[in-house]
Amino acid sequence: MLKLQSYYQFIHSNFRWLLGGFLLTMFSSFGQTFFISLSTGHVRKAFDLTSGEYGSIYMVATLASALTLTFFGRIVDYMSIAKTAIISTSLLALACIGFAQANSLIILVISLYGLRLLGQGMMTHISITAMGRWYAKNRGKAISIVSIGFNVGLAILPVAFIGVSTLISWRHTWLLAAAILVLIAIPAITALLRQERTARGVEPTSTSSHIIQWTSSQMLRDPIFWIAVICLLGPPFISTAIFFHQDYLFTVRNWSVNLFAWTFVMMTLISVLSGLVTGIAIDRFSTIALLPLFLVPLGLGCLVLATVSSSGALVIYMVLLGISTGINSSLYGTLWPEVYGTKNLGSIRSIVTAMMVFASALGPGIVGLAIDLKIGISSQFLTMTAFCFIGTIALMFCSSRYSLRIAKMLADPA
Repeated sequence: MLKLQSYYQFIHSNFRWLLGGFLLTMFSSFGQTFFISLSTGHVRKAFDLTSGEYGSIYMVATLASALTLTFFGRIVDYMSIAKTAIISTSLLALACIGFAQANSLIILVISLYGLRLLGQGMMTHISITAMGRWYAKNRGKAISIVSIGFNVGLAILPVAFIGVSTLISWRHTWLLAAAILVLIAIPAITALLRQERTARGVEPTSTSSHIIQWTSSQMLRDPIFWIAVICLLGPPFISTAIFFHQDYLFTVRNWSVNLFAWTFVMMTLISVLSGLVTGIAIDRFSTIALLPLFLVPLGLGCLVLATVSSSGALVIYMVLLGISTGINSSLYGTLWPEVYGTKNLGSIRSIVTAMMVFASALGPGIVGLAIDLKIGISSQFLTMTAFCFIGTIALMFCSSRYSLRIAKMLADPA
């Protein structure tokens, strides 16, 4: 009860900034794979593409967006959150229009590039960076709350897209998405975030004054960073690949699309609960302490998909994916400021977010190629399972090394 009251008080005191961050993550859905994949069948039919060919196009566009994000994302360190949000949302609306009107492969690739850079990339990056910079003691709560925007998008937008597209076609539905961004998202986000939270200062923590303010180049020379980030890229790779090629999975396993619809809602609700609990745990124990838990639920879910072919496997997987997604949304945002500081957080997170986008690009491309090469879906899931469990061991090592590093800084802050 006290924890719920603590959440309520925190939300009440910080409502405008939390709502602004929430809207950024929710409207980032227009550039997320789960939303774009709703048009996969229409796009493949319009351009006469195989699963592997479209997956490769998607991979190229996303890889290009990841590369751009490493440079573009740094503007968060030099420009206000409100201005970067307005620019990114406006450009995302243009990308939606381009995708709706794509009549050649070139326009298709450019539009996909814009959707991935500005949706999954920049809007997510802006929201999580703002929460990581504005909060310290309550960073876990802040990031877990704004991350609910992802879940709301997951729960509402697929159903809305399917319903609307049956009435006005998939292309016109993308034009409607652009109109929503211009008429609703931009005015609301501007009003909420035009006043930054800097006036309240930085919330102190017992360790914040002893964290070395790393630059992005220093972070890239840290070997522990590379071990950790490779492990953390597993969820976007795996979940994106499965969602992108869901039509193939359902055909092979003979599962009902209706089953996927309600398990999707269930997964979203579990993800929200998991994220909120993780946020409380982070503020109490630290991200570093929880890091080894990151891949366990996803690994178990992939194991179930690999070994069970009945529709019950999908239900179990979606439950475990919901737990994993909730943990992922909170830990992924809090780890970097906790370990590398907040001074250069925009630059640091632009690199990390670009890597996340990169991983989400490889997923559909590699799995699509594997499908074309007739590699069994169970074998692919077993490979994903192995990655998760090996990654868990590696994250235990990273957690111990990060803890030792901070302990040394506390013992000798000079």
